[in-house]
Amino acid sequence: MKNQTKIAVIMVAGGGGSRARGHTGDMAKQYYMLGGKPVLAHALDQFLKMDLIDLVLPVIGAGHKELYDSLQLASAKLLPAIIGGNTRQKSSMAGLVALKEHQPDYVLIHDAARPFVEREVVVRVCQALTKHQGAVPVLPVSDTIKRSSDGINIETTENRAHLWAAQTPQGFVFNDLVAAYEKAQDEDLLDFSDDAGLAQWAEMDVVMVAGHQQTFKITNARDFERAEFFLRGEGQMETRVGTGIDIHQFETGDNVRLGGVDFAHTAKLKGHSDADAALHVLTDAILGALAEGDIGTHFPPGDPKWKDASSEVFLSFAASRVKARGGRIINLDLTIVCEKPKIGPKASEVQHNIARICALSPLRVSVKATTSEKMGFIGRSEGLMTLSTATIEVPRGED
Repeated sequence: MKNQTKIAVIMVAGGGGSRARGHTGDMAKQYYMLGGKPVLAHALDQFLKMDLIDLVLPVIGAGHKELYDSLQLASAKLLPAIIGGNTRQKSSMAGLVALKEHQPDYVLIHDAARPFVEREVVVRVCQALTKHQGAVPVLPVSDTIKRSSDGINIETTENRAHLWAAQTPQGFVFNDLVAAYEKAQDEDLLDFSDDAGLAQWAEMDVVMVAGHQQTFKITNARDFERAEFFLRGEGQMETRVGTGIDIHQFETGDNVRLGGVDFAHTAKLKGHSDADAALHVLTDAILGALAEGDIGTHFPPGDPKWKDASSEVFLSFAASRVKARGGRIINLDLTIVCEKPKIGPKASEVQHNIARICALSPLRVSVKATTSEKMGFIGRSEGLMTLSTATIEVPRGED
């Protein structure tokens, strides 16, 4: 539907996201990681990839420049981010002023907290602008709405047949919206909750178009869970499996450490670090699933820094790499093959310790043990072997 129409997007991303703090800590929700990249990056990417969009202007918070720069986004369509105001209305106005030199025909204003944007919605909004001054994507309200001034006593029950929930992007004829914002500013009216409300106040012709369920706004921790579920359900996440195998000799000693748990024995495992073959093999399996080498790649055995080091450091690092890639560990399966020491009595302790190191539920960690039926070097108690499988989930699109 391009037909030489110049369309710009203002991405309003200046909010602090106080209602999501329980999930994001002190970080503004638009910079919180979702499926391997920040919420804001998802929202910007949606528009940057659309052929009908010409320009995208991020409007960010005054204290967010370093966070925004860390996104390292690059596109010929992406304009340098500008600093917005302390309200949505002021941020939108700042964006409109910045776009004047580009003179788009239409402007779409979008909430950064809505990371999923369907192209079909953008098309419907822009098509409506060929006949109207503004267009808002909406969804019918499905719940019965009660009106109350004090949050306790019900005053009225609204007729939901006449109620619609507004979404973004809200689209407008650029010059008409600029005039409306300037008029509101001249009259010191600064409390409009969305752009369409201001446009209607200015008597612009604004219509509704069908929105989309996926264009929901992330407001609280439950919304983040919904967004993660959506990414997985849409095939945005893929499952990967890595395996590991490790063999260690016994040497003179009186203790064997496996899975961070000490087992009394007549020997100890030989190695550069603490020789915890259980944690080593799990580290290899996770790194293998990530295609990031093995334990020796990151912790060379010849480096004196790792002499007698706790292997918890290695496994914790591997688990952190999964998180850094926007993924999660689904399951860890460990098998220890030895004649002695007997693993069974402390298997649960090993399981819980591995879960602690990886910040997992113990139900996602399996610990098993077997013998070699007295055969080979294991049967002769010259050493032991560990095997593992790591199943993880990471964002798709790294081909």
